[in-house]
Amino acid sequence: MNRPTVALIAHDGKKDALVEFVQANQPWFEKFDLIGTGTTGGRIASLGIQIECLASGPLGGDAQIASRITENRVQAVIFFRDPMGKHPHEPDINMLLRQCDVHNVPLATNYATASLLIGRSALVSE
Repeated sequence: MNRPTVALIAHDGKKDALVEFVQANQPWFEKFDLIGTGTTGGRIASLGIQIECLASGPLGGDAQIASRITENRVQAVIFFRDPMGKHPHEPDINMLLRQCDVHNVPLATNYATASLLIGRSALVSE
């Protein structure tokens, strides 16, 4: 039985935040197959969470996830981006974001939108 797949990605300055988010919401994430870019996936795997690790973002991981989106193999993306940093693989990042829009795949790029995606409101304290 195939479960929906969620892709997890984070820029270097946001990796800690994504790992903490996944850990705090582990029961939700356990309902899905997870894929992630290299270092991010490895950090999440260190929590004992099963995740398929692809290449790191700068080495093609973003492009790998975009490819899976076009094949209808990814149903949601959580990408904690660092909008203030420079990223040498910016074209791949833009392609990934564009594929989410083209294929109508939910994309959360920060804690607040990720909270809404998983059904938790970041607007009120719980």
